[in-house]
Amino acid sequence: MKKIKLIITTLSVFIIMFLIVTPKTFAYGWGVSKNNRHQTPDVGFYKNELEGTDSYYVGNTNEKEIYLTFDAGYDNGVLQKILDILKEKNVKSTFFVTGDFLVRQEDLIKRIVNEGHIIGNHTWNHKNITKINYDKLKEEIEKVEDKYYSITGEKMIKYFRPPEGEFTKESLSDVKSLGYKTFFWSIAYKDWETDKQHGGDYGYKAIMNNIHNGAIILMHTVSKDNLECLPMVIDDLRNQGYTIKNLNEMSFK
Repeated sequence: MKKIKLIITTLSVFIIMFLIVTPKTFAYGWGVSKNNRHQTPDVGFYKNELEGTDSYYVGNTNEKEIYLTFDAGYDNGVLQKILDILKEKNVKSTFFVTGDFLVRQEDLIKRIVNEGHIIGNHTWNHKNITKINYDKLKEEIEKVEDKYYSITGEKMIKYFRPPEGEFTKESLSDVKSLGYKTFFWSIAYKDWETDKQHGGDYGYKAIMNNIHNGAIILMHTVSKDNLECLPMVIDDLRNQGYTIKNLNEMSFK
């Protein structure tokens, strides 16, 4: 009996020590449930994780407003044509870019800025922010800022999107401490696999079937599906009474 008590006591001490020294943070991958009812997606407990971190996944859900955003890690010739469409339709968007894109695509960066769009920060190396410490996160973010300044001569607007949507409350708080607002999304689809494109109609339905007030739409600039559906999406959003805004026009709570 004494032996059993000793084992239980030892095990209890071990568990307590484990809980003390083990971080109580869990990494999450951002995702939203799709619905065809044109309602704001329910993000469940993620909402509590975002609270207090200056992080957003929707805008004003009481107004027919939409925000188009793009992630750009590299270019495969599609982005120029996407920019042509945005210019023709008089739509301004935010492009979240990595260091590789900044190094290889200086002319595209200049065009994006000159045409009134916003460049956001997507880290230098597309790093999972839940797996690096604060100093490394700071380095990843500031390298993007510095390169952006060297190309444009302007300071970067401090808008951030976590690579692959990976986050913890702690990592988002660290991003906030660097002066950034973080933007997730409320509408997205699997558009980034360039060898598995399905056509403009597929992209159109994936977006429009889930549209709702205040939607932040995520699109990848390498997708031909996005290129083909974008004119239809913009026109039909406007026909349905939506206003397409950029993130700097959002009313932040």
